[in-house]
Amino acid sequence: MNAIVGRTQQQFLARIGAIELEDEKNQSEVTTGKQLTLLPWMDGVARLVLILGLEDDTRALEKLSVSNGVCQIIEAEGVIDPLINVLKQPKIPEILMEKTLDILARILDPSKEMKSKFYDGPVNGSKEGSAAAITADAAHNVYQKQIPGKVCSLWGDCSPGWILKTPTPRLQRKAASILEFCTVIDPRMETIISVDVESGLDVVFQQKILEDMESEVVNQQPEKYALEVEEAGLAISAASRLFTKLLDSENFCQKIDSAHFTKLLCDILESNIPLNNKDWVAACLVKLGSLSGPRLGFEDPINMEVTLYETIPRLMEQIKTSFSPEAKEAAVVELNRIISEGVVDSTRAIASEGGIFPLVKLIEEGSERAIDACLAILYNLSMDSENHSAIVAAGAVPVLRRIVLSQRPQWTRALRLLRTLPT
Repeated sequence: MNAIVGRTQQQFLARIGAIELEDEKNQSEVTTGKQLTLLPWMDGVARLVLILGLEDDTRALEKLSVSNGVCQIIEAEGVIDPLINVLKQPKIPEILMEKTLDILARILDPSKEMKSKFYDGPVNGSKEGSAAAITADAAHNVYQKQIPGKVCSLWGDCSPGWILKTPTPRLQRKAASILEFCTVIDPRMETIISVDVESGLDVVFQQKILEDMESEVVNQQPEKYALEVEEAGLAISAASRLFTKLLDSENFCQKIDSAHFTKLLCDILESNIPLNNKDWVAACLVKLGSLSGPRLGFEDPINMEVTLYETIPRLMEQIKTSFSPEAKEAAVVELNRIISEGVVDSTRAIASEGGIFPLVKLIEEGSERAIDACLAILYNLSMDSENHSAIVAAGAVPVLRRIVLSQRPQWTRALRLLRTLPT
């Protein structure tokens, strides 16, 4: 059955000129059942573009585009327009949209040119590799000038930012990455700013999974919930990278509601998306806040939000997971500096991150500088009686007593901390 279907598809493609059969002379010498299909590799990529309307062929093209060399050939064949036409279809299947976005992302990836210099260059002095690289670069330079306008026409001709507005975080992430690549290709960003991309960003920053904390998925399917939160975090991170680059444009800054986006980003920092996805959110928030004037250190509300919900959790993660004593020391010293500068709720943020146990452990195995910082932090934490039980449970009392009895350089700090604890 598969053979019959395959033969039928071959005959159809031959009729529309997508593939070539042997010439008429050779065909007369063989039976119909022995006809051979001729589809040269280089020409096959170009012809595959012609039949892009079929989902299976889009999947094949997506797999081919993983190769940097094939990706450059696909780009040179003018695939951008067919891809955009696919995305403009009113009822496009989600899987087809995802594959199409994957191809676009690989074509637009700014690192593609650098990869070609490493992987497609001459080998052992071969001139052929050099010539091929020059040809590919020439094609790339020609088409990259046309790409931003073509891709952004997707948002202009259709409802503005409609892919960013889809409820699927995976598609939102890929669409945001494509637009980010366009900002690299076209630093002026005029084509992107001319469309309503900010409304799409607004949707991405308001992920439903982060707001619906009372849903059954949270309690009954924790694994599924964790995966959905991770996908939402990746989409938010990609949108934050795009937003950060768009803020370089004065025209874009004048179009957006800074206060609204500031609130959205602050809410995201307080959410439970993975910590590594908050890096760009924090950077975007700081850059957005700087538009209204110079910041006032930790007293500034935005800087305070970033410190409490991104910096402190990141430093605590470094103390907990790093295998480098130097990295742990640097993290705890920075943590102590934040507390000593009087950041409101900083000690509460450390306690909520489960920081007491790793701090006590670091006193036992850290450097002298790290021990000093840990003792100072724990003393500040001990000012809140709610932390006493956790400090004692972490085994701080015997550790502090050993420091005092051995008359180590930090014995006075250790004694002061001991006096605040119930022993």
